[in-house]
Amino acid sequence: MTPRPLQSVKLDIDWSAQTILPISFKGREVVLEARAYQGCDEATQAMALINRVPGTAGASDAPPLVRVHSGCVTGDIFHSLRCDCYAQLQAALERITTTPNGVLIYLPYHEGRGIGLFQKIRAYAMQDQGLDTVDANLEIGSPIDARDYTLAAEVLRDLGFPKIRLMTNNPLKVTELSALGIEVVEQVPLVTAPSAHNKRYLETKRKRMAHKL
Repeated sequence: MTPRPLQSVKLDIDWSAQTILPISFKGREVVLEARAYQGCDEATQAMALINRVPGTAGASDAPPLVRVHSGCVTGDIFHSLRCDCYAQLQAALERITTTPNGVLIYLPYHEGRGIGLFQKIRAYAMQDQGLDTVDANLEIGSPIDARDYTLAAEVLRDLGFPKIRLMTNNPLKVTELSALGIEVVEQVPLVTAPSAHNKRYLETKRKRMAHKL
């Protein structure tokens, strides 16, 4: 995916949907601020979970620790071992809920690096036949990475976070958000331990997609 030129496109987003969301995380109760965003169509949605600790010195001035997480039904919900999505989500939540200013932006329609659930399962079938994650996408006529981060950038601006510390191993995500006007002051690694089921997948991301693994 070719990075888009620098731009600042204001989407038609509804930021009024917000609430307090208590969650159970690793045996403890954590209370987060939740905001839901709707973009230009029903398939352009995002949720921001925000952890802010009032009264923490410097917390309001320092760039927040942010994870922009692509939704993954197989990983996030069913804990699939074919990818590292669930492990990354858990690691991100661990850091966000223990920092004075942390944000998780969840993009539910980024399934399969933006190609959707159906195409992702088709790509998995190609991987079963020996192709890696890059060639499998190409074999079924899908892009290697079709994700768009415009709404994520708008969410960050709406939250008042034009500068962030971004938790990602993917340099393209840094490039994309930077092109959309978000200043990534630090790229924070989010490396998880490989398993027998995703070792080749992670190695492909490292070798062919330049992920910092």
